[in-house]
Amino acid sequence: MIYGVGTDICDVRRIAATLERRGERFAEKVLGPREIEVFRARRAKVEARGVSYLATRFSAKEAFSKAIGLGMRMPMTWRACEIMNAANGKPEIQLHGGLAAWFAEKNLSAHVSVSDETTHAASFVVVEIKEGTS
Repeated sequence: MIYGVGTDICDVRRIAATLERRGERFAEKVLGPREIEVFRARRAKVEARGVSYLATRFSAKEAFSKAIGLGMRMPMTWRACEIMNAANGKPEIQLHGGLAAWFAEKNLSAHVSVSDETTHAASFVVVEIKEGTS
C-alpha cells in the first residue's frame, strides 16, 4: 500500500551558485557522511559532476521529505537521509538516527529515482507500507 509519493525538480545552476556563495559548508549541510565523500571525489575530477551529484541528492531528499509527509521537520533532516548507489548503480535511500527509527516504526520502505541534465535534476520517491502491515 502506498504511504506517500514525492517529486522534486532542482535547478542545478541554483545549486552551483549557492555552492559558490557558501562554499563546501552548503554541501556539508545537505549531504551525509558517505555522500560527502562521493561529492568530493566527483568534484575533484570534474567540478560539474560534483555539482550535479549535489543537486540530485538535494532533489531526492526534498522528494523523500514530501513522500513521508514531514517536509524538513524532525525527525527528517538533510544528513539523516542519504541517497547512495547500489553496486548496480540503482539509487537507494539509507536512513540514520531518529529518522531511521521513525521509518522502521511505521514499517515503511522507499523507492527513489533520480535524473539530471545540464541545468536540472529531478527526483521521484514512492514510500510504501510493507506488505502484511497497516
